Amino acid sequence: MSEKISVAVIYGSTRAGRFCETVARWVLRQLEGDSRFEVDIIDPGGKTLPMAPGDPIAPELMQKLERADAFIVITPEYNRSYPAALKALIDSAHREWQSKPVAFVSYGGISGGLRAVEHLRPVFAELHAVTLRDTVSFANPWQRFAPDGTMQDDSAPAEAIARQLAHLDWWARALKNARLATPYEEIAA
Repeated sequence: MSEKISVAVIYGSTRAGRFCETVARWVLRQLEGDSRFEVDIIDPGGKTLPMAPGDPIAPELMQKLERADAFIVITPEYNRSYPAALKALIDSAHREWQSKPVAFVSYGGISGGLRAVEHLRPVFAELHAVTLRDTVSFANPWQRFAPDGTMQDDSAPAEAIARQLAHLDWWARALKNARLATPYEEIAA
């Protein structure tokens, strides 16, 4: 299968002045020109997110979740976990996550957002999504990134995301082929 994989890059923060946009610019730069992927951005900032089960989600967000073959979640760590807005976005869908891979790019203080990622893994497991083992993580990123998303030396993170994207591509293609052979809804009941 040589067709492009549709990967949705999800902004995990909706705070005003969020650093998420800086990290996202770096991630998107890594994806530029990668012929394996067609990139879509899911930015819940400025959107009304569901606050209770059954509340509607913005239709354009749901369509992007549905269309995606794979996801890259960019998440900060807030108080040793991930943001409430990201939880609301995740909980607003179910079938849209099923049998699709999820990669994480995290940032935060000394932990680099890894505690947020560890909280996200069982949430996505419950939704029948497959999380990638390797995480791209930025500890204290405020000192590493320029406002435009560039870093003086991003060789180690660039190597880490290249490996992550190779795994994401493999999982996305394998799971897409499996969904085409047997729709997941038929076995997940």
